[in-house]
Amino acid sequence: MHTDQSVFDEKELGKSYDMKLLGRLYPYTRPYKFYFMVSVLLVIFITLFDLSLPYVTKIAIDTYIIPETTSGKSSVADKSLGKTRYLHVDITDPEISAIVVRYSHLFEIHTSKARISFDNLDKLDKEDLVFIRKTDINGLGFITLIFVFLVIANFIFNFAQVFIMEYTGQLTMHDLRMHLFDHIQKLPVAFFSHNPVGRLVTRVTNDIHNMHELFTSIIAFVFKDLFLLAGISVVMLSIHWQLALISFAVLPFVLIASLHFSKQARDAFRTLRIKVAEINTRFSETIGGIKVVQLFLHEKENYRSFKKINHENYLAGIKQIHIFALFMPVVETLGAVSLAIVIYFGGGGVVAENISLGALVAFISYMKMFFRPIRDIAEKYNILQNALSSAERIFLILDKEKAECDESEVFPLDSIKELEFKQVGFVYSKTEQILNQVSFKVRKGETLAIVGPTGSGKTTLINLITRFYDACSGSIFVNGKPINRFGLSLLRSKIALVPQEPFIFSGTVKENILFGIDDMSENKMERLIEDSRCKSFIARLPEGILSVLTEGGKSVSSGERQLISIARAFAKDPEIMILDEATSYIDSETEQYIKEALANLMKSRTSIIVAHRLSTARNADRIIVLYKGRIIEEGTHDRLMGKKGYYYKLNQL
Repeated sequence: MHTDQSVFDEKELGKSYDMKLLGRLYPYTRPYKFYFMVSVLLVIFITLFDLSLPYVTKIAIDTYIIPETTSGKSSVADKSLGKTRYLHVDITDPEISAIVVRYSHLFEIHTSKARISFDNLDKLDKEDLVFIRKTDINGLGFITLIFVFLVIANFIFNFAQVFIMEYTGQLTMHDLRMHLFDHIQKLPVAFFSHNPVGRLVTRVTNDIHNMHELFTSIIAFVFKDLFLLAGISVVMLSIHWQLALISFAVLPFVLIASLHFSKQARDAFRTLRIKVAEINTRFSETIGGIKVVQLFLHEKENYRSFKKINHENYLAGIKQIHIFALFMPVVETLGAVSLAIVIYFGGGGVVAENISLGALVAFISYMKMFFRPIRDIAEKYNILQNALSSAERIFLILDKEKAECDESEVFPLDSIKELEFKQVGFVYSKTEQILNQVSFKVRKGETLAIVGPTGSGKTTLINLITRFYDACSGSIFVNGKPINRFGLSLLRSKIALVPQEPFIFSGTVKENILFGIDDMSENKMERLIEDSRCKSFIARLPEGILSVLTEGGKSVSSGERQLISIARAFAKDPEIMILDEATSYIDSETEQYIKEALANLMKSRTSIIVAHRLSTARNADRIIVLYKGRIIEEGTHDRLMGKKGYYYKLNQL
């Protein structure tokens, strides 16, 4: 494997493939499509409620407060033929009839009905006016109840819709984060060698969180805004189509502004995501290497470096704010222009009595509502750009191939009887050859020692056996079959590695020993601790094997960490034991414990020892000497010493 292919470039994203990304996100929402459907259904009802409120106001004004004009001649007001607003009353009611008789000069009587011009209502006594308008007052009361009912229903449906979408969004993010975490765990080691931890942490935390509003707000609320826009347009056209068309004149300008700012927003969000990842990376490196930073008095330089990245993040944030700060007032201004057009032409229509006052009031309300979803859609589009800029980087990781076996026939693996390297070559880059035509065999039960100077390729051999990397040339065989034809999990289940610098996870000693093993009997656990020589130091811990260790095992010594690592290898009960000079950097007292533990671990097992101290290799069945990626000598300790070649010189040194 060429490890440079495992890097994902933060700045390679220049193309827009929004629909493709949305299509790739769809599978994560599919399990919750019922909730999405319920949410969309609630959105439809919420939209109907929103559309109803201004129309109810129109009915209240035109029917009960100031009825629409009707044609007729007013004998009382002595007006010429024209349009006049009249209040109609039923004179079969004795009390109303008495009022009509009392003001007979103001009423026009037609059989059982009478009417009075609204212009003359102020000539009636207040009590009489209230009485003859009790039908309008009762009607207003009923309209008010309807209005309150719509508001309460709107609140309940909004609450339910938001709750369902938030619940669904959290479930979707949970699944996406787990999928990403699972995928990252299975990526080849080369990927982690070239991608800093901070960048990957940003993907699993910040970028997944940025998807939240995509799942909770955008999906349902875009439906709501689109439904609302369509509904408002239909209602406005039905009320007064000429005025509606005039008010829609500013929409092309809104569309142009939205398209212009959305492109700028996408670029700003991309830059911001990159800078956040760089900040996390720098901070992670600083904490991880804080001892080196402080020991070499590098705080000021490190501060300046972080300040530079942080300032670039600040500039990216300011650019994003600038886009929003300019875009939203533009939309507001266009909305105000549209409202002014409605007031001018609609107000003129009311004066000319071509449109009712209620219709104008409703029109103004609808125009205010009309630009709200436009603003929302524009804002949601910008949020979508933010989410998609994160989705791009998430899928960059998900697109990285896992370290799996070939898709051809997969062989079973009951036992590893033989491991063979045949003309194996490996390079990290085109100019850096690590291994060159390496060939050797290890049979079951043998102990093979690998020695050589630093940089000769010893650790690379281990990485190829465990398939942390794959060979670039030549072949590796297990039981005579290519190593990549065995399931990766199956292969690794039969191999254990005791590294030179073991890693301890945060958790109890027992959890670290039984890492990857569900359970173990108490008797077997005691025997494992005894064989791995962990018993004495575990007994000194405050809670024994249940004592909690910090990340990296900083609360115990390096030797004790190595003993835990050996116990972990014991618990796995491997067929091939790989030791990367497990006694390096250990005090002499602990070294004896480790040697005893390793001797127990290597019994009846195939063992491969990377020997930095040549004394470790003396008792091996066979020794291979690596130099600049090639095997230059091979044999037992005595034979190699007798040849007085490179191995002999290493011993003399």
